[in-house]
Amino acid sequence: MALATRRPRRASERSRPSARRRARRTAAKGRRQKWSQHVTRTSNALDLEANVFKLRSATAVAASLKRSALRSRRRKASSYQSALSMLNFYINRAGKGLNPSRRRVLERAKGELRKAFGREPGAWRPRR
Repeated sequence: MALATRRPRRASERSRPSARRRARRTAAKGRRQKWSQHVTRTSNALDLEANVFKLRSATAVAASLKRSALRSRRRKASSYQSALSMLNFYINRAGKGLNPSRRRVLERAKGELRKAFGREPGAWRPRR
């Protein structure tokens, strides 16, 4: 009895995933896109006001974050640390999709937040 040997697959056959695998991948991708939204809502960092990161001025963003940090009972760290942490989280998760002018406002909000909490500027310099 001769053993059946498998023919080697062509490169074109190897690169195409099955329909089932493609469907799984797209379903997982849809879930992953909401990950940061879920973290923002449910994390113990702090309770945020609605649309805080869409405010136009850095001072308004910082003031809103400070209010939220001082009011929130869902904080693990100090109010300053929680507010700055949530701002950094938003900037980092937005990534390349963040408009350059919006990024400048949010980066300036870090300095405004530092002023609002009476922290020393230190060696930190804003990005240009």
